[in-house]
Amino acid sequence: MREFAPILEGRENWHGRCNIPRHRHARPYAALVLSGGYEESGNLGRYRVRSGQVLLHRSFDAHLDRFEARGAGVLNLLLKEEPLFGLACVEDPDAIARIAERDAAAAAAALQARLERVEPVVTDWPDLLAQDLIEDPQLRLDGWARRYGLAQESVSRGFKKVFSASPAGFRAEARAQVALARIANDSVSLARVAAEAGFADQSHMTRAVTALTGRPPGHWRRSNPFKIPQPP
Repeated sequence: MREFAPILEGRENWHGRCNIPRHRHARPYAALVLSGGYEESGNLGRYRVRSGQVLLHRSFDAHLDRFEARGAGVLNLLLKEEPLFGLACVEDPDAIARIAERDAAAAAAALQARLERVEPVVTDWPDLLAQDLIEDPQLRLDGWARRYGLAQESVSRGFKKVFSASPAGFRAEARAQVALARIANDSVSLARVAAEAGFADQSHMTRAVTALTGRPPGHWRRSNPFKIPQPP
């Protein structure tokens, strides 16, 4: 089974210009920015976050982080349920931090009760492509590149520079996340899930879900320790 990066619950301080390579966690969690800021590029897109903002991570999503010159103070809190969106803000982050000093689970509950969703800002074509791949995991990259007057080779290179993953790889993970949500929460056949998620066949889906989670689809159908949200 594949290895996942641990989630160190509590406060972390990251120095300026620090870069964290692309990695993946097996559990959902929130990263509340207490000071400074950074850029995160992951399976839900690219976010530039500041103090008071919160990055919400689904299980098995991959991301990388690039910190500003002043670094950042971040409070990590494990979540009991899968988040439905990736970016939010909270009015008083220090209040959440004070609760976390006594009880991390209570801090996570308080955070979720106070979240206000923030829509990501699309500033460049890699951000637009990421959002399009999330919304349509069957998107054809050659057609997308032609639509925006870009060479497909330039699209692949530029996207990988931002996300440390090729557009095809990013698309495959988005498709696997869609399938995983259906597998864990729906009683329809695995073959039907595979077809509706855009896989060539059930074996193709099995390989993709196993690559994403370290477990085959049957594991998630038999035992779902957390609630995986259906895609909108």
